[in-house]
Amino acid sequence: MHFLVLTMNYRTAPINIRENLTFPDDQLSEAMYQLNEQKSILENVIVSTCNRTELYVVADQLHTGRYYVKKFLADWFSMDVDYIGNFIDMKEDNEAIEHLFKVAAGLDSMVLGETQILGQIKTAFKRAQQDDASGLMFNQLFKQAITNAKQAHKETGIGQNAVSISYAAVELSKTIFDNLKNQHVVILGAGKMGELAVQNLYGSGVKDITVVNRTVEKAEEVAAKFSGQARSMDELDTVLKDADIMITSVGTDDYILNKDFIKPMLKSRHGKPLFMVDIAVPRNLDPDIEELDDIFLYDIDDLQGIVDHNLSERQEAAQEIHQMIESEMNEFNEWIKTLGVVPIISALREKALTIQQDTMASIERKMPDLTAREKKVLNKHTKSIVNQMLKEPILQAKEMAGEEHADDMLKLFVRVFGIEEEVEQEIKTQSNKHQSHKSVNQSLPIAQFVKAMQ
Repeated sequence: MHFLVLTMNYRTAPINIRENLTFPDDQLSEAMYQLNEQKSILENVIVSTCNRTELYVVADQLHTGRYYVKKFLADWFSMDVDYIGNFIDMKEDNEAIEHLFKVAAGLDSMVLGETQILGQIKTAFKRAQQDDASGLMFNQLFKQAITNAKQAHKETGIGQNAVSISYAAVELSKTIFDNLKNQHVVILGAGKMGELAVQNLYGSGVKDITVVNRTVEKAEEVAAKFSGQARSMDELDTVLKDADIMITSVGTDDYILNKDFIKPMLKSRHGKPLFMVDIAVPRNLDPDIEELDDIFLYDIDDLQGIVDHNLSERQEAAQEIHQMIESEMNEFNEWIKTLGVVPIISALREKALTIQQDTMASIERKMPDLTAREKKVLNKHTKSIVNQMLKEPILQAKEMAGEEHADDMLKLFVRVFGIEEEVEQEIKTQSNKHQSHKSVNQSLPIAQFVKAMQ
């Protein structure tokens, strides 16, 4: 049994490739069904976002699993396997497990420590569960990865500090004003950076937002998304008279605003401070503006210092998370090792309880005058004896499952306790219970133990 992940992400493929290898939401169920039908594939979860498409699978054979995962992706998107191979990366077993933990925690994202991917992982896993694409192994692994990611973000605070320029501009604004909700913010420029700034401001509770742009239609489009107002460049002078914050991000080679434009407007502001953040390159605001009273001007270099400091803090937090991931991986691998001993422990308990029940029946035949209370006491204490006697053997069996020669040691354990038939019956019971689920039935490590017993 092997874990594999085929990943195509922002590191391995450009956007024009990534956008053509994305699974639409309404096709995911069928995709996971067909992937599970491929040879050697026992379980799968497909994660498909704008920055990554990843196929996580449990396979019974490593080489065959690798081949059919790549073939499935190529066939689904009607592309050549060798061509797709230029844009993907394959990780196996522990590397695949570690990759999932890192992705869920935001350590593999373009923005280190972001949390959006965790929600996407949760959604993909839930979908796989609903469609019976995931089974015993992934049900455990994905739950651990998701829980670990939540804990990592809570304990390290990796996502708390801004690491994008537009978000840093908003964070800087928060240090100047106690409450952004009551401030009038003007965004000059309705491009990508401007819209991101509006989005971050809106998310911080700002309600009074005015978007100013050369093309009013574009300003209206952005402003409408966040209940803001749209104005043309000709109205900028009027808009700035009661503004508290202005963030600029216009693509131009020349300064849009200079000292001569701002100075006459200051009289109508009556000493009210204006906080100006220029996140454009080249700059939109003439640096001489800062010489004016009640004007506080920051440019992208000022913000980059904040971003660099925050990124450094996130990287330190990431190191803590790596240690958490290592611990979780060890725990998961130990869990896998113990799976092979489950039917043995169940068989041992079953045989011991059968002996206890037979003994109670014999006592009741030989002592027919026992009261109901006496029978209850005897039954309780004989079961207690059984449980105490089994405690140490069960612990030893679990320890054996993690040893180098686990198969040989467990075979001897079974023979010492004479439970060969009980183990075989327990395995059959589990197989019948899961016979409708291909992945659970075939991915159980106990299948390897059964083969060794024969």
